Amino acid sequence: MLQFHESEERTLRIYRQAKSRNPIPPEVFQRYGVKRGLRNENGTGVLVGMTEIGEVYSYVLDDIERLPVEGRLYYYGIDVADLVHGFFEEKRFGFEETAYLLLFGELPSQPELEEFSTCLALHHDLPPNFIEDMILKHPSRDIMNKMARSVLNLYAHDDAPDDISPDNVFIQCIKLISRFPALAAYGYMAKSHYIDKKSLFIHAPRVDYSTAENLLYLMRPDGQFTELEARILDLALVLHADHGGGNNSTFVTRAVTSTGTDTYSAIAAALGSLKGPQHGGAAGKAWAMMQDMQKTVKNWRNEVEIEQYLVNLLDKKAFDRSGLIYGIGHAVYTLSDPRTKLLRDYARQLAFESGKEEEYEFYLLVERLAPHVFRTYKKRDQAICANVDFYSGFVYSMLGIPPELFTPVFAVARIAGWSAHRLEELISGGRIMRPAYKNIAQRRRYKPMSERDPRVGVE
Repeated sequence: MLQFHESEERTLRIYRQAKSRNPIPPEVFQRYGVKRGLRNENGTGVLVGMTEIGEVYSYVLDDIERLPVEGRLYYYGIDVADLVHGFFEEKRFGFEETAYLLLFGELPSQPELEEFSTCLALHHDLPPNFIEDMILKHPSRDIMNKMARSVLNLYAHDDAPDDISPDNVFIQCIKLISRFPALAAYGYMAKSHYIDKKSLFIHAPRVDYSTAENLLYLMRPDGQFTELEARILDLALVLHADHGGGNNSTFVTRAVTSTGTDTYSAIAAALGSLKGPQHGGAAGKAWAMMQDMQKTVKNWRNEVEIEQYLVNLLDKKAFDRSGLIYGIGHAVYTLSDPRTKLLRDYARQLAFESGKEEEYEFYLLVERLAPHVFRTYKKRDQAICANVDFYSGFVYSMLGIPPELFTPVFAVARIAGWSAHRLEELISGGRIMRPAYKNIAQRRRYKPMSERDPRVGVE
């Protein structure tokens, strides 16, 4: 239970009394035509900008409503499914090539990809004494918080941090893409050692490793991993690298960028957004929910028992009693999330090799049953599907990645998309983002202090 100073408690009583009135009712938003959550009435996002980078495709619009279709995700017009299949068929890692595509707008030739990978490897190392002085000496219980603070600290190690010319910002972004695996891993090591009192180990990134390989190498005490493990993690990075301009953290990146601020401030703001449980933290929530379900459901093949647990979730009687089935449903995707299918299908071999085939089959069954339970319970005839978060935590756990690093791994991928969108906003945006809020407070006259009544409960 939170403990407050006596003065804080008294001030809190005043605040609670002042804020005891009800929140603004939904009908007031409707009266003034306010788009809550920047959403239109049909569930689509309010159009606030243009981009060539990522496109989320999940429905077609007719004159009356939106019609759901199978989901697709495109990076600069290229279907991500085609990218992934190509990487696996050619047996090579794809995140670096994906980052190149997002930044340059074209797929690289072999020499171009090698040059880009060399440039990334050039900036793997953090500034001198940064690990000890900025990370190990100042651990945080939350790794996303630590990463944001580390990014802001990198500002002081940049000779031209406020230069927002595209050339300088591009190099700043290259450095951040390269350093994010180390920031995530070292932030976790600091917490693990100084807060959780576990053994400390530090590996330096290897220039001959891909981003996925380096992540596994940095996070594991012995630095060992299999090729399959690295390829599945690489897949997860490719799938999380971008998701259009409308997702919250990318929109934050562009909104903050539009002010003309520095790269480090913009990316730290994006990390703060991704940290939220309704955004980047959703994979951890879905994994924890499934862990609880596995403990509660006695027979993992009993559909009736599984459906009852799902009903209990919606009825706020199970897990965190939020009324949510984490990992089921998406703000944009309707019939299917293309990332879910790719991650699920390619992770099958990992599940069988790691002895998790029964758990994998349990996930498949829950994914099939949850939409039906949701529609029946909510009495809504709407298309709903499992999103990528439903499987992400399970895949990360099979890779030995602790739950505290689920969202940081997401950030290691999404920094590529954030960087591309920051550059696009600088080049094409041109105006500060300044939406409007309707004020509905009543006008009141000022009261001198002598006329004001003390609030009840104030000593």
